[in-house]
Amino acid sequence: MAMAAGGPNGGGGKMVSLRLQYYCVFAAVGVAVIVLSLTFLSPSALGAVRQNLGTVVANSGAGERQARQAVAAVVAKPEPEPEAEKVEEKKEPPVVLFNFGDSNSDTGGVAAAGGINIMPPEGRTYFGHPTGRLSDGRVIIDFICASLNTHELNPYLKGVGSDYSNGVNFAMAGSTVSHGVSPYSLNVQVDQFVYFKRRSLELFERGLKGPVNKEGFENALYMMDIGHNDVAGVMHTPSDQWDKKLRTIVGEIGDAIRILYDNGARKFWIHGTGALGCLPAMVAREEGEHDAHGCLANYNRAAQAFNKKLSDLCDEVRLRRKDATVVYTDMFAIKYGFVANHTKYGIEWPLMVCCGNGGPPYNFNPGKYGCGDLCEPDAKVLSWDGVHFTDFGSGLAAKHAMSGEYSKPRVKLASLINGASKKPSSVS
Repeated sequence: MAMAAGGPNGGGGKMVSLRLQYYCVFAAVGVAVIVLSLTFLSPSALGAVRQNLGTVVANSGAGERQARQAVAAVVAKPEPEPEAEKVEEKKEPPVVLFNFGDSNSDTGGVAAAGGINIMPPEGRTYFGHPTGRLSDGRVIIDFICASLNTHELNPYLKGVGSDYSNGVNFAMAGSTVSHGVSPYSLNVQVDQFVYFKRRSLELFERGLKGPVNKEGFENALYMMDIGHNDVAGVMHTPSDQWDKKLRTIVGEIGDAIRILYDNGARKFWIHGTGALGCLPAMVAREEGEHDAHGCLANYNRAAQAFNKKLSDLCDEVRLRRKDATVVYTDMFAIKYGFVANHTKYGIEWPLMVCCGNGGPPYNFNPGKYGCGDLCEPDAKVLSWDGVHFTDFGSGLAAKHAMSGEYSKPRVKLASLINGASKKPSSVS
């Protein structure tokens, strides 16, 4: 793209075509040469020139008509119109995302951290090879990135070949909100972000190229999708302690949001937990009351209780931090809807695993590992391994989450991003 006069950032100058500039320069030089030549001619020389010109005119009677026509043609010829001004388009700030979470949004972090060589058929559908995601393809955050016209978020600990210009994914499989329960709990992920920001800005201050600049951090979207492992852990404690434990977990999420806010974060996108009672691994392994759709009722009640507290927390932060945008998205309603209304999405067995053993209705054998019974790559199956979604399932969930229909307040994710495409990613 051509730059406006005044520098690469635009200086308000007008664009003139290079060819027209050349014409103007050549004309000015020609006029200057003629004027200077006549000025410095001696009187005798000037008289000779006049005499020669008179002789040429007198002897050119036969060609006078042609000369006049030529002159008339030159005079009548319209001057070339200047090309339309080209105004350099204002560049929008780049899309920047920072994600905090567990295996539901891990894009290879735990594999990089532990040096784990995840084998096929993981990654078989979209990427064509394992990427460290616990899925046959993409996870929800990948679809979000695609909808915003930016590349997949690289894990914080994946150094080789990483590009952090669009942000960082701090999510790690197995992570919890609760401190000390997992190596990369939410507070550790937030500490990693603070370190990343400080180092990035130090590079710019030293005149070096850093991954994200000050403007990038200010305009970034800060996403959280964590708490699933905490809620599952609470289910193995006495029920009279559930409320207190869930309040403690949500309180720690509040602490993380506060630290991020103190470090400049102003746009938050928070996911609630999904329908844990509908995970095939839970349904096939745990005992308890099943609802009308075959899901474990007590697990779903705990998930909903957690989500209610998390939604209330987002309301409180929104009231206290008037300059912040805090959006809560009800992932339980989204994922439970896939099971309750599975025929709407062409799903035959909503509680079945793609990579498992035993066949329908669950294809999950708690005592047997591996993909003895593997679904087809294009099969409409929600669960990949009993806990994590397939590429198909994540695509559905992402489409609903980004729509704003399940969010509070009801805003589309793309509306929070500067320079983001409002066109949702193509998922089915």
